[in-house]
Amino acid sequence: MRLFVTLLIVLMLLIGLGTWNNTALQDSTDEMTSQIEQVMKNIDGQRWDQARQETDKLEKSWHENARWWPVFLDHQEIDNIEFSLAKVKKYVDTRNASLAQGQLSELNLMLKHIPDKESVNLENIL
Repeated sequence: MRLFVTLLIVLMLLIGLGTWNNTALQDSTDEMTSQIEQVMKNIDGQRWDQARQETDKLEKSWHENARWWPVFLDHQEIDNIEFSLAKVKKYVDTRNASLAQGQLSELNLMLKHIPDKESVNLENIL
């Protein structure tokens, strides 16, 4: 009976941790994707100084959120996001709208993909 209770507690902890992890990932990616959309709007309007400021906010947000992500995520994905963010910064600095928009779209897709990939559901377990 003790074994059953212990296994039940461990299972509940895993489900709780998985739910918390998914919620935290979703919240942080939602924040960053909204910042990406703001940068894209500024680039569309040729407001490069504001785009640069929003890019700096995005980078700061990334560094705040990415501190705990390596515990749960593949390091290659984190590296890809950092490389993409570095490219975005350079494209915004050089005022290259088409490359910046393309890289922002890629970064947006990478961020939106993370919570779906890491969610606790039967598809990801099996």
